Amino acid sequence: MFCERIREDIQVVFERDPAVRSTWEIIFAYPGFHAIQFHRLAHWLWCHRLKTLARIVSHLSRFLTGIEIHPGARIGRRLFIDHGMGVVIGETAEIGDDVTLYQGVSLAGTSREKGKRHPTVEDWVLIGANATVLGPITIGRHSRIGAGSVVVNSVPPHATVVGVPGKVVRGGGRHSESGKPIIDLDHANLPDPLFRALSTLLEHVERLEHQVEELASRQGILEDRFAEGDEDLQRVRALLKNGGAE
Repeated sequence: MFCERIREDIQVVFERDPAVRSTWEIIFAYPGFHAIQFHRLAHWLWCHRLKTLARIVSHLSRFLTGIEIHPGARIGRRLFIDHGMGVVIGETAEIGDDVTLYQGVSLAGTSREKGKRHPTVEDWVLIGANATVLGPITIGRHSRIGAGSVVVNSVPPHATVVGVPGKVVRGGGRHSESGKPIIDLDHANLPDPLFRALSTLLEHVERLEHQVEELASRQGILEDRFAEGDEDLQRVRALLKNGGAE
């Protein structure tokens, strides 16, 4: 069982990191891989009530890898932590299978109360560099969190979230012919909600400017007709002065 998990952890690096060259490189030079192995030991100790020893193992892992995973966190299979420096995973965080985390990701809490206070990340989620997910919220299956986003509300499955605070800007997910979800690592294609909002605002301003120009043009035509002594307009003006009597 333990050896099978290690083989899965090695294979997932080959699948998601085009820079990897060999199994030995993963074993000796991938901090994300090391952090996951340390966490398995720390979590086992935590579950067997050896909590101080578990925290010592976790602290050693943080010192060696730059990745802090609380021993109480529950992590599924085939988690891939790319680069990893600055990743923080809190005590009550739950991570599903086939999740990808980039450097600087925080799965953090917002309360000092005991109980569930960290996020639940479901299967096949990708969280971009320096993104922060706060509180006991759920990130739905196959979702993507853009780099630098701050997510404070639950995210539905198959969604893309960007911004501060994070907003859902796209739904739907892509799958291969076999039905297996495709993990899209290209953050450059994430939409920009601020740009979208500004574009809509600029279009609205342009429409208002056009309407103002139209009204100004009509006013100018009326003024010209008054100046030229238009008989109908003169009669209207006379009627207004006389209180409507001919």
